[in-house]
Amino acid sequence: MKAIKFAIASLIFLIILLCAYYLHIKYFKVDVVFYAAIVDGVFSALTAALIICSVKIFNIFCKFEKLLMVFVWLLVGYSFAISVPTVIDRSLSFYILEKLQQRGGAIKQDAFEWIFINEYMVEHRLIDVRLTEQLESGTIEIVNGCVILTEKGRSLAGFSRYFRQHWLPRKRLLMGEYSDDLTDPFLNSQQIEDYKCQ
Repeated sequence: MKAIKFAIASLIFLIILLCAYYLHIKYFKVDVVFYAAIVDGVFSALTAALIICSVKIFNIFCKFEKLLMVFVWLLVGYSFAISVPTVIDRSLSFYILEKLQQRGGAIKQDAFEWIFINEYMVEHRLIDVRLTEQLESGTIEIVNGCVILTEKGRSLAGFSRYFRQHWLPRKRLLMGEYSDDLTDPFLNSQQIEDYKCQ
């Protein structure tokens, strides 16, 4: 009996989540897609919690079980936020699939570098989107046309660099060969001085 009522309560949560997300992106301003989806997940979990606490058929659950349900819903909301809108919004892999579809289903392999530089960057306003995300996250600030790391940004960049070098696979398949190139992508990059801020 509890399993059925948990499934009903979870279905209510999912309906609220999808409605909240749809209304949010359709009728409200969104600064960062991921953050907006997280807010929708939290709102939906709390709304579903109010429903299960006020509707008699859910009195079968004790307070602790209701609390556990809310935690499950928060995790589902987070999973939805990061796995659906955020992945589709940020994913180069989805872009490749969509670009292939746009071009009739096939593109020459050696054209992809040109496409990424000349189409992907422009079509997705990639620089604007990523700088906006970092500004909203508090990891950068822009002063007189210069993008500057904040302390929070330095900490995250340090963690990311450490994780990349020590916890990403050293034998990763890249176009038919196993390589550790992505554990230190800056190793062979050119040092160009003219874009540094003074």
